[in-house]
Amino acid sequence: MKKQSINVLIILVIMIAACNQSKKVNPENWDEKELNEWYAKGEWKEEWEVQPDVTVDRKELAVQYFKNSQRWQKAFTFLKNEDLATLSPGRYELEGSDLFINVDEYVTRNEEDTRFEAHQKYADIQYLVTGEEKIGVTPLENTSVTEPYDGEKDVAFFEAEQNNYRLANSEKFFVFFPDDAHRPCLKSGENGKVRKVVVKVRIN
Repeated sequence: MKKQSINVLIILVIMIAACNQSKKVNPENWDEKELNEWYAKGEWKEEWEVQPDVTVDRKELAVQYFKNSQRWQKAFTFLKNEDLATLSPGRYELEGSDLFINVDEYVTRNEEDTRFEAHQKYADIQYLVTGEEKIGVTPLENTSVTEPYDGEKDVAFFEAEQNNYRLANSEKFFVFFPDDAHRPCLKSGENGKVRKVVVKVRIN
């Protein structure tokens, strides 16, 4: 009987510990203070010194990060350790189609040549290595569809009355989730050449 009581006690302790651990790694249960502390600590970006733009959805980032932390760690480790200025343009696969990087060089465009877009399968980490551009950022709910979702390309296009343009340069990066409509590639002042790295992180 005594042994049985001890076993029950051990099971209870394990269950309590598991519940506490679950709360720690499930951002759905976090209050604003816990979320902000995790975000500000910055361990999630693997000591990469570049700072996130203020438009990053902290809650969604935390939720997606803990769903597959190893994938996000690989993404930020790549950004931290690779010489992004000398990588040849092209696609670099870290986990096949689940995690890959597109390196691109292009000339920024005029406003009439850019559109809002959003994705369903992937989150985007976008970082301008050299040059600068403007990126429009607005919640998907504030847009109207101009081109329906293409599952093969994982993109739909939109228009919005509010552009909320943000300056993108080498000092900060952006993270876009399915509810984040974004309008990249827009010139900041004059049209100019930029080098951009986009990390595609599969989340759906």
